[in-house]
Amino acid sequence: MSIHLKLYAQVVAEMTTVPGQLIWEIVKKNNSFLVKEFGNGNQSVQFSKEPNNLYNLNSYKHSGLANKKTVTIQPAGKEQSVLLATTKTKKQAKPASLLHKSILKKEFYRMAKTVVNQVADNYYRPD
Repeated sequence: MSIHLKLYAQVVAEMTTVPGQLIWEIVKKNNSFLVKEFGNGNQSVQFSKEPNNLYNLNSYKHSGLANKKTVTIQPAGKEQSVLLATTKTKKQAKPASLLHKSILKKEFYRMAKTVVNQVADNYYRPD
């Protein structure tokens, strides 16, 4: 009986994973993080305030909602420390444990080197 429950749980977990491209097609024109600004003339520029979007551009490449592997860099506390948060690819269905957070309290050049190494070693996007 327990083998069937484990198999059922595995099937349900695999079924709940939705492709990022489908998520992007659903949220690209209408979501709560979308900010529309008017540029020169009638051209409008779309920005996004969503978490895990480092460039704040409304595009699939930079989306924190649609991509599985994202990076967030934020100031942490009053000291000169930085919070580096990366997403765990195997915890996509569990939002509470989705992010791996680490606080960096080193000199700036060491923090920058740590961020570059974390991103490059785990095959995140290089930008």
